[in-house]
Amino acid sequence: MYYTQMEHRVSATELVRALGDVINRIRYRGDSFVIEKNGDPVARMAPIAEAPAGRLGEAISAWKHAGESDPDFADVLEQVGAADTPPETPWGS
Repeated sequence: MYYTQMEHRVSATELVRALGDVINRIRYRGDSFVIEKNGDPVARMAPIAEAPAGRLGEAISAWKHAGESDPDFADVLEQVGAADTPPETPWGS
């Protein structure tokens, strides 16, 4: 994958407004950003080193050799989902 690695400066306020775009530019273009607060640089957002991609054959082999599936797994997931309720207010604890 080809990246046009560039470093940009962005204010904290602008970052909040455009976080999704900034993350996409980091992920897909390899850009990095220096975040500023009141004109002073305070942090850097940059791509992390990519993990080596596995091969499809390796994934299929791991799936085939994973053993028997747990017949109760779907029921357990259903119970977890049913027990997970959002708080009444986002600030409640």
